[in-house]
Amino acid sequence: LRRQCAAQRLVVVDCLTLWLSNVMLRENLDLAVECDALLDALRGSPATVIAVSNEVGCGIVPENELARRFRDEAGRLNARIAAASDEVYWMVFGCALHVK
Repeated sequence: LRRQCAAQRLVVVDCLTLWLSNVMLRENLDLAVECDALLDALRGSPATVIAVSNEVGCGIVPENELARRFRDEAGRLNARIAAASDEVYWMVFGCALHVK
């Protein structure tokens, strides 16, 4: 991400939930450290970055522990990214709802 984020560039990160699942399933990675590093890269980027994420918390409670943990971690990551972002949109049925 840092290599791609040069000034005057538009970078689309699609998608945060896929990145999160990959980090969660890798052995010997500290999820908190990886999330902090992602946020640092986004905050320090001279590029315009559009981060795309799936919404996973509005449905039913997942049956298994890993799925529940993923849902919770995705919510935390999305909240942190949203807090650090200038603008936030929630896409619903093809409609962009301005959140922030």
